[in-house]
Amino acid sequence: MDVSFITVNAQNSIRIDANGTIIYVDPYQIDEENHDADFIFITHDHYDHFSLESINKILQRETAFIVPIAMDKKVRKNTAVGINHPVEPGEAYEVNGLSFETVAMYNKLKPFHPKKSGWCGYIIDVSGTRIYIAGDIDDIDEAKEVKCDIAMIPIGGFYTMNYKEGARLINTMKPKVAIPTHYGTAVGSPSDGENFAKLVDKDIQVELKLSF
Repeated sequence: MDVSFITVNAQNSIRIDANGTIIYVDPYQIDEENHDADFIFITHDHYDHFSLESINKILQRETAFIVPIAMDKKVRKNTAVGINHPVEPGEAYEVNGLSFETVAMYNKLKPFHPKKSGWCGYIIDVSGTRIYIAGDIDDIDEAKEVKCDIAMIPIGGFYTMNYKEGARLINTMKPKVAIPTHYGTAVGSPSDGENFAKLVDKDIQVELKLSF
């Protein structure tokens, strides 16, 4: 499956070119000022997922912000332009013609991402292709139930699953394509991607998008 329309910059910083509609998720460590974002999805408010420095490099006046309800006021206060669309986990939405679903984003036992925060992963529909961007999770039940074509999950460990846990989750979910994120920068090793790929079932395509 061709996934060249998806790029991963660092951590969970993702750019999707949906037939000319530009979607960012958790923009972070963005170098160029492109001001090309039609949509910006934010999973939660940690510095490597909600980076105002990077947001300001891609923001347009009519950019649609998709943010968890708990972040609505923070985003409105700190961004000069753009239109907020607050969401909550476990729902389906359509904004400016883009359909997406929200999935709970949390840790099971770790304290870093509590379920009560109401943070969100997203399943974005791009021309009938369902792309799941998990955010910072463990192998939670909500993720296991996701039906998608492309799954983008964290594998760095400590704050999230490690690569072994991530591979088990992917083998349970059975997407067509798995793209690991959130490793080799703040946590995890650059080799985690290759180690993850070795453990994923052979009928699932693995694409390593992060570069080091």
